[in-house]
Amino acid sequence: MAPRKLKVAVSGLGRMGARHAMNFLNQIPRAELVAAFSPDDKELAWAEQHLVPSGVALYTDFNDMLLHSGIEGIVIATATAVHAQQVIKAMRANKHVLCEKPLSISVELSQSVVTESLAHPHLKILCGFSRRFDASYRSAFFHVSSGHIGTPTIFRSQTCDKLDPSGIFVSYAQHSGGIFVDCNIHDIDLALWFLSPDPSSPLLVPKSISAVGVCAVRPELSKYNDVDNAVGTVEFWGGKIAYFYSSRMMASGQHDMTEIIGTKGKIVVNGNPATDLVEMWEADGIRREIPQTYWGRFREAFLMEGKEWVEACLERGKELPFELAGAVRAVGIAVALQESLVLGRRIDFDERGKRVERARL
Repeated sequence: MAPRKLKVAVSGLGRMGARHAMNFLNQIPRAELVAAFSPDDKELAWAEQHLVPSGVALYTDFNDMLLHSGIEGIVIATATAVHAQQVIKAMRANKHVLCEKPLSISVELSQSVVTESLAHPHLKILCGFSRRFDASYRSAFFHVSSGHIGTPTIFRSQTCDKLDPSGIFVSYAQHSGGIFVDCNIHDIDLALWFLSPDPSSPLLVPKSISAVGVCAVRPELSKYNDVDNAVGTVEFWGGKIAYFYSSRMMASGQHDMTEIIGTKGKIVVNGNPATDLVEMWEADGIRREIPQTYWGRFREAFLMEGKEWVEACLERGKELPFELAGAVRAVGIAVALQESLVLGRRIDFDERGKRVERARL
């Protein structure tokens, strides 16, 4: 007897949604893509060509798609502004959910998703922190959690996109929550993972958060209180520090890297990026090509993310690799970094994570 498949629908068919749809259609053996939603005519035209021939039903209303017969899981890849609303609706319709990061640009809305999930403990609700499914990051975490570099103390991580000359990220900034929420949310999640590798240890609590940034290539970002290059620092209670860098102007391609420094050594992930093992020895030097997009770097991680979510949904007793509550903590730090960037001052916290107002001269 063939193994049972999870009937899946995808909400949103933009850049990420279309990629998720093709993964669930063709690359995840235990999933069956049965429906998709988009309010956008261009996305629907794409779906007519790529999804409908395989029997996928299309919807222009999310609520209607939820009523599609037999759907068991929803992949949410719509605009961030509606992530939380759609996740909650899907849970109330008794559907498992894989939601693209972040759950929301609001801490309160993100928490509302976690709170709602507690009322549906049988459902598998996953926030798509794709780097946690990347083979290199998993290998790095094994070494850190095994004590190979001692106590992880300093964490440095970056998300650097190749410059898109169309400037699409400028209009996107109106709704994205800013560069720290949009780009560095992955790095922040990794910091919470790597700096506290023992699940029995106390949660990391920020002590201070500060950020600076510049509009190096797109000055018009400033009208949305955003930048195209930013650096943020988070000092945690207990003597640990995380440093984040984000950029939208890389010339050569996508460069997302991480460095974890411990008391006995350090680990670097993707310090010298490469698409493959090919080196081109030419008259003017030696070079190698690197991934051009985030998807190019993490394609396999997205695939693993989908496979593990499906397996958790189908197999009784199989848990997801990390808890949903961490997504709220990541958003909280990202929002505070963005606030520090805009206000131009450090934000302090007490040992319980409550803000401390400092007198300013």
